[in-house]
Amino acid sequence: MAQQESVFAFYKSHMNLVNPANAGMNNETFLTSSLRKQWTGVEDAPETQTVSYGTPVGKNMGIGFTVVNDKTFIEKETFVGADFSYKIQMDETMDLYLGIKAGGNFYNINTTGLQTYNVRADQALGSVSTFNPNFGVGAVLRKDKWYASLSVPRLLNTTKAVNEFGNAISATDRPHLYASGGYDFVLDPTFVLKPSVMLRYVNGAPISVDLTAMLQIENNFEIGGMYRTDQAYAAMSTIRLSKRFVFGFAYEMSTRPTLAAARNTNEILLQFQF
Repeated sequence: MAQQESVFAFYKSHMNLVNPANAGMNNETFLTSSLRKQWTGVEDAPETQTVSYGTPVGKNMGIGFTVVNDKTFIEKETFVGADFSYKIQMDETMDLYLGIKAGGNFYNINTTGLQTYNVRADQALGSVSTFNPNFGVGAVLRKDKWYASLSVPRLLNTTKAVNEFGNAISATDRPHLYASGGYDFVLDPTFVLKPSVMLRYVNGAPISVDLTAMLQIENNFEIGGMYRTDQAYAAMSTIRLSKRFVFGFAYEMSTRPTLAAARNTNEILLQFQF
């Protein structure tokens, strides 16, 4: 009743993870990957690996795919989705992108690695393995230096359940609403300030908002920070190692006293532009 989907400090770098309308946007082709290791001071803490790809097809269409792999202790789930986007030109400088995502979630709980105090196996600790198909929609309005995004990447309210020897084990995924926006302030030919925001909402959990600001220097280097209303903040930076390859790193910390022993969260970004 309280869990959000995976969060990322570098959400702006591969938006089609949450909004399929971003696939192939601006006639650009990107392959992006992130590795996020949360709470490095906690054993078996959450780890997330993601891959997203988007490319234009024809004049107004785009296609892509996304993979999100989450692992926490004995629980593992992988969502795989295909993205399709279509561009509608509103005027000379404004475009509306509409997107559809179709895919499914592979969910697995492996209880064989659990150590219990019972001599006999606990029949209530049965392993779970399910697959749930899903689909989502999204829209992006883009003009010159700003954008506004709204999406629900998984519309279906799915239940992962199994009946083991009369014991019901259940977990429910509820639709998440994502709203995002950003603006690029050109300070001079060398410096561009890029503030952005990402809002996440799901019924049963508090609203989570990321407030991010990055300063771009000569299109080769970015440095900035992020504050999340879940009492977390991060220092972030990206560097362009070549004309097509970008590397990024985010160091995230929490201000909650209960998470002081959990230490930091590390996130690595790798992006290749074709």
